[in-house]
Amino acid sequence: MIRCKIVTPFGKYKEMDTSILNVRNSIGEMGILPNRMPIVTMLEISKMSTIENGEREEYAIGGGLLYFKENEAMILVDSIENKKEIEKERASKAKQRAEKLLLKKDEGVDIKRAELALKRAMNRLDVLGG
Repeated sequence: MIRCKIVTPFGKYKEMDTSILNVRNSIGEMGILPNRMPIVTMLEISKMSTIENGEREEYAIGGGLLYFKENEAMILVDSIENKKEIEKERASKAKQRAEKLLLKKDEGVDIKRAELALKRAMNRLDVLGG
């Protein structure tokens, strides 16, 4: 098993044991299994999944860093939500707000920030399955 600790800027989100940790970095999807060689990698805004107590859990993560060594994973993320915590209406509204900002083409709009907000909202909707 892998001992996994997830930390956000607000503190510890969760600590659990998992038999596999599926994440996405800049190269693509990767599955971390027990006894893997050590790795440090940046995580994309993406879906992360685990197997906890025999059940698959899915999370929307807002990017971050994964450090894995000796069957311990430390995941530092900007934001994280379990699939069960995501509110579809809230995610849809966030997506619409970001799209409107990007369509404005206003000099006062921080394009990079709006693009990231759109990507996070779309990721949350993707984790929900639509």
